[in-house]
Amino acid sequence: MKKLITLFLLAVSSFSFAQNGKVENVSSEVFKKMIEDKKGLLIDLRTTDELKAKGMIKGATQIDFLAKDAEAVISKLDKKKTYLIYCAGGGRSGDCAEFMHKQGFEHVVNLEKGIEEWKKKGFETVIPK
Repeated sequence: MKKLITLFLLAVSSFSFAQNGKVENVSSEVFKKMIEDKKGLLIDLRTTDELKAKGMIKGATQIDFLAKDAEAVISKLDKKKTYLIYCAGGGRSGDCAEFMHKQGFEHVVNLEKGIEEWKKKGFETVIPK
């Protein structure tokens, strides 16, 4: 019986960890350092038109969070990896971080004020081809 209770508690704590992954909202400076240190996979959540007009952070992969299939695409990502996400001003990426948290992602880092703040700090962006 004692063994069964121990196994149950381990299972519950594992489930709890998966459901309570870590979401961080960070400044441009912290986000930049995490990119430089290769602390996670970088994802730009804006539309293609936004990327072409305003640029993107070098090395980012685009997942248009406004697209109909965005949640399905995000759900297929490896939940054990760390993701560095951003959008224009932090709203979409905040919504995405919340979605990812509910899906059981272990570590999501949100650029708190988006790429607009990033650019105000003078950090580099590139125009995609």
